[in-house]
Amino acid sequence: MITVAQVIVDVAAYPVDRPFDYLVPAEMTQIIETGCRVKVPFGPRNVLGFVVAIKNETDVPIEKIKPVSQVLDIEPVLTGEMLELAKWLKNETICYEIDALQVMLPSALRAKYEKIANLQTEVELLPEPLQEIFRDSQQINVNVFEKNNLLPQLKAAIKNKQVSIANVVKQKGKVKEVRKVRIIEDNQMLADIQANISNRAKKQKQLVEWMQLHAGEIMDPEVIYKELETSAQVLNAVVDLGAADFVQEEVYRDPFTKEIKRTNFLNLTDEQSVALDQIMNSIEEQEPKTFLLQGVTGSGKTEVYLQTIAKVLNDGKEAIVLVPEISLTPQMTERFRSRFGELVAVMHSGLSVGEKYDEWRKIHQGKVKVVVGARSAVFAPFENVGIIILDEEHESTYKQEDSPRYHARDVAIWRSKYHNCPVILGSATPSLESFARAKKNVYTLLTLKERALKQSLPKVQIVDMRDELKKGNRSMFSQSLMESIQIRLDKKEQIVLFLNRRGYSSFVMCRDCGTVLQCENCDISLTYHRKNEKCKCHYCGYEIHVPKTCPQCQSDHIRYFGTGTQKVEEELAKFFPGIRVLRMDVDTTRAKGSHEQLLEAFGNGEADVLLGTQMIAKGLDYPNITLVGVLSADTSLHLPDFRAAEKTFQLLTQVSGRAGRHEKPGEVVVQTYTPEHYAIELSEAQEYDPFYEREMQMRHQAGYPPYYYLALIQVSHEDVLMAADYAGKAVEWLRSQLSFNVSIIGPTASGISRLQNRYRYQCLIKYKVEPDLIPTLLQLIKIYRSDWIKKGINLTVDLDPNMI
Repeated sequence: MITVAQVIVDVAAYPVDRPFDYLVPAEMTQIIETGCRVKVPFGPRNVLGFVVAIKNETDVPIEKIKPVSQVLDIEPVLTGEMLELAKWLKNETICYEIDALQVMLPSALRAKYEKIANLQTEVELLPEPLQEIFRDSQQINVNVFEKNNLLPQLKAAIKNKQVSIANVVKQKGKVKEVRKVRIIEDNQMLADIQANISNRAKKQKQLVEWMQLHAGEIMDPEVIYKELETSAQVLNAVVDLGAADFVQEEVYRDPFTKEIKRTNFLNLTDEQSVALDQIMNSIEEQEPKTFLLQGVTGSGKTEVYLQTIAKVLNDGKEAIVLVPEISLTPQMTERFRSRFGELVAVMHSGLSVGEKYDEWRKIHQGKVKVVVGARSAVFAPFENVGIIILDEEHESTYKQEDSPRYHARDVAIWRSKYHNCPVILGSATPSLESFARAKKNVYTLLTLKERALKQSLPKVQIVDMRDELKKGNRSMFSQSLMESIQIRLDKKEQIVLFLNRRGYSSFVMCRDCGTVLQCENCDISLTYHRKNEKCKCHYCGYEIHVPKTCPQCQSDHIRYFGTGTQKVEEELAKFFPGIRVLRMDVDTTRAKGSHEQLLEAFGNGEADVLLGTQMIAKGLDYPNITLVGVLSADTSLHLPDFRAAEKTFQLLTQVSGRAGRHEKPGEVVVQTYTPEHYAIELSEAQEYDPFYEREMQMRHQAGYPPYYYLALIQVSHEDVLMAADYAGKAVEWLRSQLSFNVSIIGPTASGISRLQNRYRYQCLIKYKVEPDLIPTLLQLIKIYRSDWIKKGINLTVDLDPNMI
């Protein structure tokens, strides 16, 4: 009887997006399982693949089926649940199944393909430059020939059959091992070895005598050196005599640097108890309910999460906690580790490839029970999930921007149904879609209206910067913010200043001819960074040194406009000599562990001001912060995006919530040029409901979510006319296929019409119910993949776009 494995191969191409049949050789039948990774021949090369099913019959003639080349996993890396989830993701987000499978694994388990040149003849018969390279080894990485500009000679040697090329699939993830000393168990043998050692080798004799007390033990060489004040030389000599041997022992890399003090449960307020009881009931009755936990900043949502998780762990189940940004992970992880100790794993983009791999292995092997991490942690390979929590559920970072374009909330809800467990979506300012679902009882709404320690919310003052200009104040700080900062400095209290723009200034312009320095690959101005005197594009990474004269008119009247975090830091030093400022933005947090170091330094009182972009707007909880300053509330308000007002309100409410969270009262100063806008007016009272009502009216009038669903189709090409032409073709075809209930807007040029040298056109589909939408979009993608792609067109479909 034959055994056939159905394999999804690691080739993201339309004709290949299906399982292929491979024969399982007799010696592999006991090893191969569904969810394993294998190497399989595909065309002329070996590629990685995932086994999605095993069966005993096939429709393909046996002689045409190739065998599996190699099994990469003894234990499956993907569970049955993950394979089902991949199929769901493929349909829901319209992506390749291989992309859906890859996104569930740490990058260390993704294949790395290397081309290896194998020598097939005598070295002397090769051309001279190749002889040099093949002299040391008969297998050489093709990169070596590339570096030495020898690809033409290599190609000729391949033609003459002197060299052949093989594709080797390598894995990036390596198990970390350390060298340990294993002492033999036989005490008599140790005594004999000691007796035979010359009396002059006192250190060796002493070491073997000590080993007799530790026979059979495995220990770290460092421990031996320390205890006996001996050296590696002595230990090596004793090992050579047979008293011990060296062994490699597997260890996990530890992403945690700090020791954590254990904490106990806090007493809950009445509101917290009511919320917790409802969640507990759902856990006990194994109902896959979705709870929207709406609590004002500082109302103790995290304590509700912690006590829920404790209940789940007592039941022998596991918990997944998602946070929106890496900057929140250190504080959040610390709180969970102080409660659950070694049972916590952490997953986010700040870890090295090896650390991610080790954390994933801990989860996979059941060594931990709680995962705290960013978006991708929703795929943690737990098999008995009891609760899934999304903190700050309104954040746009939960949506993946490239294929597969999943939203972590949707994946969490899918997994909750699979495991019959609840999901908690927590936020002080829920997204309109979630709140509307709670109003319609699709989600269960739980509210915490008071802060946990009964402190009042901080006093918010909105400053109209137009009045400041009239008074002749041209600085970036209003008079009242300057006074408030001085008061806090005198009292030795801490300040958070928020500005959602990194860099020194937002653009560089010539005062004579009006030329603005632009990115050469994108239609966007370059941002000036003072530290290295460079202008950078924050989209493609292009950078140039700041010119001394205008590239157009050669005038030397080059000026910097707009404000970034670097400029604010400089201005603070000018107005408040001796002020200690910590800046937290993408530029200062590039290095590994920098988030933790900055936040720890601030928590220890090493700075008066924490200045940063949106990464400091949420999750921070320090008792000494009593003033929050928002330098420009308009940055996110005037974006061409239907969610601009919602994002501004959320950001202002979140950042205000950093002040006065403990005994000391808090104050917030919001600087704006449009104080009359309802998003800014309503953030003063920090009340969500009036904002929700007002914003829902606006969405209803304009026909946007949550009243309608959206799909965004984007077409790009290096030639602007080609991009426009094919976007037009896509829209015409969609209009001919979809019903009249669907409105299609466009095609129009995207907000940033050129990115990385590609022109972008898009169209927006608005619909309430359209059963044919997914099949129609799949058909459009089929047309694109079979014909348009050859002409250099790129087409993407986003079924729930975050930004338009």
